[in-house]
Amino acid sequence: MPAPNNAPQQSVHTECFGPVTLVTLNRPDVRNAVDDATARALFDAFVAFDDDPEARVAVFHGAHGHFCAGWDLQHGAALAQQGAHTADALTQRLDFAPGDTRPPGPMGPSRLLLSKPVIAAVSGAAVAGGMELALWCDLRVMEADAYFGVYCRRFGVPLIDGGTVRLPRLIGMGHAMDLILTGRKVEAEEARQMGLANRVVPSGTAREAAIALAQQLAAFPQATMRADRESAYRQWDLPLPQALHQEWARGRGCIADALTGATRFTGGAGRHGQF
Repeated sequence: MPAPNNAPQQSVHTECFGPVTLVTLNRPDVRNAVDDATARALFDAFVAFDDDPEARVAVFHGAHGHFCAGWDLQHGAALAQQGAHTADALTQRLDFAPGDTRPPGPMGPSRLLLSKPVIAAVSGAAVAGGMELALWCDLRVMEADAYFGVYCRRFGVPLIDGGTVRLPRLIGMGHAMDLILTGRKVEAEEARQMGLANRVVPSGTAREAAIALAQQLAAFPQATMRADRESAYRQWDLPLPQALHQEWARGRGCIADALTGATRFTGGAGRHGQF
């Protein structure tokens, strides 16, 4: 992993806390909205995290009180000034095939399936494409005054960073259609109740709470956790027999770890819910 780069002019920077990698989005003048360069920087940061053998869990954080306000509409307006061909050129640049490995998404990492978990630390606005980035993460730790919303509904900007796929899978079709069609604001407590947020924490504490959760995940036996995580993602499009078989195929290599864990249990470790 490269040395941390915290220069204020960087729209994306990373820090390492042992096995936990913190990826911070830092564009305070636009509530961390993402333009093309920032999307690429986010993509590169998460690919580097996934490729780093020392990194186990990432936390995705927005600086200065907001997670991400979505695609930078000022950047979009500037593109529109370039002429009628701009939409076609943008479409071609963002196009990808189902078999592509590590395709970049419009918001950066949204088309990646990493081998390791990512936790979103959500403060302030996580709307439009910013909500899609939070949905891309495995878990969401949300501050009490933060909010989600498909705010791009008002401007005709489509959900093309996984929102129409991940949202129904995460919270069910009924809730997803409510959010997708209306674009309404979803505050933290409602988000927790519908399963959109995993944790709700006091204002100003999402970053620290997400890092603490990441450190907990990083302390577990990694091969088994990653196998179970990937199996959960891969099962969606499979009939039950194939889904059960791919679960076994990923888990069989972890049986030795299971036996080691059983030995630790009989020695007194991990009793009564202790980790």
